Amino acid sequence: MKRKWLLAGAAGSVAAGAFYAAGMMQEEEDNLSASEKLAETESKSIGFYVGSDLTENGHTLLGGFGHEPSSHWIDIVPAQEHPPGSTMEVGVTGDANLPGELIEIPQAEETYKYISSTYSEYAGFPPPLTNGGLNEKGVAGRDIWSPSRDELVDMTPDPQQGPQYSDLSRIAMERAESAAEAVEIIGGLIDEYGYTTYGGNSHMFADEEEGWVFINYAGGEGLWAAERLGSDEIRVSYPGYIHDFPADFEENDDFMGSPNIVEFAEEQGWWDPEEGDYLNLQDVYGQPFPGEGVEEEDDHYTAQRIPPDLEEEVASMEEVSLEDMLALVRDPRWSNDYSGYGQAVEIRSDVPAELQTLWVATTGAVTTPFVPIPIAAEEVPPEFLQHRYLTKDADSEFLDPDYQHVEATRSAVREFKRLMYFTCERPEDFLHEVTGEIEAFEQGMLEERASLEEEAAALLDSGQEAEAAELITENVQVRLTESLELGMELTDRVEQETRENGGIRLPEGEDIEGSTVPAASQPMTGGMVTCYDPELDEYPREHGIYSDTEDSDVKGH
Repeated sequence: MKRKWLLAGAAGSVAAGAFYAAGMMQEEEDNLSASEKLAETESKSIGFYVGSDLTENGHTLLGGFGHEPSSHWIDIVPAQEHPPGSTMEVGVTGDANLPGELIEIPQAEETYKYISSTYSEYAGFPPPLTNGGLNEKGVAGRDIWSPSRDELVDMTPDPQQGPQYSDLSRIAMERAESAAEAVEIIGGLIDEYGYTTYGGNSHMFADEEEGWVFINYAGGEGLWAAERLGSDEIRVSYPGYIHDFPADFEENDDFMGSPNIVEFAEEQGWWDPEEGDYLNLQDVYGQPFPGEGVEEEDDHYTAQRIPPDLEEEVASMEEVSLEDMLALVRDPRWSNDYSGYGQAVEIRSDVPAELQTLWVATTGAVTTPFVPIPIAAEEVPPEFLQHRYLTKDADSEFLDPDYQHVEATRSAVREFKRLMYFTCERPEDFLHEVTGEIEAFEQGMLEERASLEEEAAALLDSGQEAEAAELITENVQVRLTESLELGMELTDRVEQETRENGGIRLPEGEDIEGSTVPAASQPMTGGMVTCYDPELDEYPREHGIYSDTEDSDVKGH
């Protein structure tokens, strides 16, 4: 698709982030308040919602990813039946930054099939973890950080109890038949069992008609609020937020909340009913957007974390397409080594439920192709399942023989991370060409969708569900394998060009008084690999603009 875009300029440099654990002595840690402990640890994530009235094909779009320094893999979780009285474990352990204890809550007797990106690490949160995905009812979910005000973080009980963000994301995928029902389900669970927080969080849910943004606050008071996103709205959560929230929300179908969401703000003196009929929940319960007051030339990575500004960018794109969403999630302003994966979904009202499709990049989409995985798919290649690379505690135990054959395959995440690290070392030489090859591959998959879905729909119409699932699964297996082959080929080509033109840069490390440890053997954590270079592009950009070159081979300029 070719059209003229209204482009928003981007400039500035990226300041490398650092995780809290780097270099802090234990006694210093013990003296910090709960909110101070969290100040440097909050993982970042991003979500994009575009209502169906604003999209090219008239379908809701949802996309985004989470930031987690751990292993990632693709899960296709089948529908299941559980005996009456079954329970599930929720919450966090005492190892979390805000300690908790695990409890049991009832499991649904029937759960729906869903597709998700799964990962293994967040301190004290039992793996495996998820941020949402897409279920068989056409409900999509994203999970996005949303820091609560310091007073709420500091009043969080020790230990705390209740489902945490991943529990709620998984439950929504397992049980919800609409975006609104997702809100009702997880809100009801918080009302009944409480909420375990890492400092504040949010969710985005979407279906073919609308979206909802859901904020769950720290503090142990079970505070939550939700706002409906209509078919004519755009929302970027970076972090998640709600501004104007009616004090009489129970009388307004566009809002939901915990029974105490208004009363508690008044009790704390954070909101005065004399000020009007609405609470600005971001002001009352949240923290200022991280980018407020930050100049792009000083710290671009932080400066662009103002969601309303990004919403204006998305609105400027006009008639947003699925391809646009893929490019938006891939945008190197936020897709980097922190990005655990990429997801995008176009929730369609004109296809069978089995053909609702989640496009998944198995790790950071900046250098990883998206591959479409319809609900009908039954499995992915072993290369895209869990591997030891970056998996929590993998360095402390030997491999369980039950996993040895999968582990013998290449880790797709590891292979695409290699491509990211080579590309981001010299983005001025490689990023456009790598992006072009990846998006040309995606364009091919986009072009085959109509004929593939027509064949699958015919099988479904004739009652041949198993044959349709086999057709879709084979396509997913082939395309994921081809994506990995492409990534490995690109890595080989970029590596060869790198070695021929400058070689491999070795780490400088730090001079440690009294130590003889070489730089290559020092700790490798504490920064951020990014391909963002303000001189390379203006963003947002159109999908595929680097794919139409006469010579698409990766090479230096």
